[in-house]
Amino acid sequence: MRIHVLPTKAFKTFAISLYAGVPLDESTVTSTALVPFVLRRGTATYPETTQFRERLEELYGAGFGFDIYKRGDYQIVQFRMDTINDSFVQSKESLLGESFAFLGEVLTRPLLEDGSFRASYVATERETVRKKLESIVNDKIRYAAERCIEEMCRKEPYRLHPLGQRADLDGITPESLYESYNSWLNGAILDLYVVGDTTPEEVEKLVIRHFGRAHTETAAYSSDFTLVTVAEVRTVEEKLDVNQGKLNMGLRTSITYKDDRYASALMYNGILGGYPHSKLFVNVREKESLAYYASSRYDGHKGIGTIQSGIETQNYGKAVDIIRKQLDELKAGNISDLELSQTKAMIRNLLSEIQDSAFEMISFDFNRQLSGKDRSAQELLTQVDGTGAEDVKAAAGTFELDTIYFLTGKEE
Repeated sequence: MRIHVLPTKAFKTFAISLYAGVPLDESTVTSTALVPFVLRRGTATYPETTQFRERLEELYGAGFGFDIYKRGDYQIVQFRMDTINDSFVQSKESLLGESFAFLGEVLTRPLLEDGSFRASYVATERETVRKKLESIVNDKIRYAAERCIEEMCRKEPYRLHPLGQRADLDGITPESLYESYNSWLNGAILDLYVVGDTTPEEVEKLVIRHFGRAHTETAAYSSDFTLVTVAEVRTVEEKLDVNQGKLNMGLRTSITYKDDRYASALMYNGILGGYPHSKLFVNVREKESLAYYASSRYDGHKGIGTIQSGIETQNYGKAVDIIRKQLDELKAGNISDLELSQTKAMIRNLLSEIQDSAFEMISFDFNRQLSGKDRSAQELLTQVDGTGAEDVKAAAGTFELDTIYFLTGKEE
């Protein structure tokens, strides 16, 4: 377990984050996703969910939660706790220590019955995950975004949803899940973060006491990157019961988070479709009234850009043409000073706000572990401020359209 302490007196709370990352893999993705749902139901000391929640209340209403997502070709489970700093309450015990005891118990001492997870908890949480996966198709914007990535990365682990696959759920038993939990815990890359008024020495002692793991070398995330070359643009059309067409596009780029050109790629995405002043929003939505929404995203850990838009199905051809025109405009370097300055201002605001949130500070620093690139928010801000139109044009030259995905309505 790697330990990262960001000491600060800026907050009245301690923020604790534990990241556990494993490679995205079809054979383990669903069971890995299910594990934290079962872990949050009960532990050896707090076997009932009500006892589990009551313990958090005893810790002056400490917060506990988790997220499951993917970064590059890794599936990441993140556990979060926030608890009030002892100096603001009258507590006999160290609340930071008690929070570590709680988190350590959740992770390493789950409730077991007959040597495996409690069957009723596994059955209930299987349905929780099933409903979460089923809800994606009800949110057509999200569904189209997921399907575009699935089609674009159909031969890569990145196609997998971090919550897994519905078809796998029924085959997961309490016994098989407990086996999966042990494999996951022993094989995961573990990073523990604490933000607050503490020291690395104090945190290391708490980790050894409550996790039984010293600050030892752990496996590092692989930042190896292989660019998938685009031979020709692939078009996929899917018909569902929708009133409004969903036009999504996937692009590939050689620029990733660890690249020195990362700031230029951020600027590219911002000018293309990241903000309300961007080319997609202004030209596709405002001027041509072709889209209900039009935006873009950039995943620097995977080297992928995506475009999302909602259109009338009869406007498909026109919308594709005008979106492609925006991509060509950026490749040609047709970028105004106003677009540059507005995008820099938006990115500056986002980077400046990181210091206002302990969990944002943690999230930004975790990018360093994932990518192997040591770059502070201030350094990135300086690089963004120094990015000119030529830099954005050069970045645009690396983004190649790979997949066009269109979700359209069924014919009458």
